[in-house]
Amino acid sequence: MNTREIYCCGCGREVAARLTDGVEIYPHRDDLYDLPFWKCDTCENFVGCHHKTKDRTRPLGCIPTPELKRARMRMHALIDPVWQDGKMPRGKLYAEISKGIGREYHTAETRSVEEVDIAYAVAKSVVAAIASGGMR
Repeated sequence: MNTREIYCCGCGREVAARLTDGVEIYPHRDDLYDLPFWKCDTCENFVGCHHKTKDRTRPLGCIPTPELKRARMRMHALIDPVWQDGKMPRGKLYAEISKGIGREYHTAETRSVEEVDIAYAVAKSVVAAIASGGMR
């Protein structure tokens, strides 16, 4: 069995996550069957992988809870259109969020809904500044 130490937000500690696939994680989604996932067998939470890279089983980040996953999706719904529409380069957007929260920001590394909420508030003000033409 292939395991890897990954921080699990549900358990609040590093766990020996087990490598599995989409058949187990998303049995109703045959389009995801071949994708790799790391699963915490204690709390049943999981994280996807950088499957389009050379290291296709490298985790996308820490293992989130369902609530944290929803908070991260809310964050991406706010910030992704900004860089996707070319209003600000992705790296600069993340740098502005990092500056606002006082540490390097990456959505997949957030470990609590509260962390995402703090970053979201900063991102919201950055997005507003971009929309008003005060930042590029």
